[in-house]
Amino acid sequence: MKVLNSRVHGVVDYLVVLFLLASPTLFGLSEDIACYTYILAGVHFTLTILTKFKFGLIKVIPFKIHGIIEYVVGVVLIAAAFLHHLEGVDKTFVIGFGVAVLVTALITDYKS
Repeated sequence: MKVLNSRVHGVVDYLVVLFLLASPTLFGLSEDIACYTYILAGVHFTLTILTKFKFGLIKVIPFKIHGIIEYVVGVVLIAAAFLHHLEGVDKTFVIGFGVAVLVTALITDYKS
């Protein structure tokens, strides 16, 4: 069921950037994971402002490609938690965020 249109997804994207920037402090992430989280926030912000949708600022990346990137990021995050043998809150955070990205991708109508 595709319940998020491009407008709502755009709002969610900017909120995700803020969430990623706050996450190291909120969850007490390790220095390494905090660094990756800040990098991911920058990458996600860049993707969002470059996407062709309501809240994109430069509008060069088709919304459908934006969605494919999100699917890939979700899968890579989940795999990375296991491949890099993360533990504790770091592992929980990375898997949880990966799942959240996948769920968001699954419920977004990238044709809207």
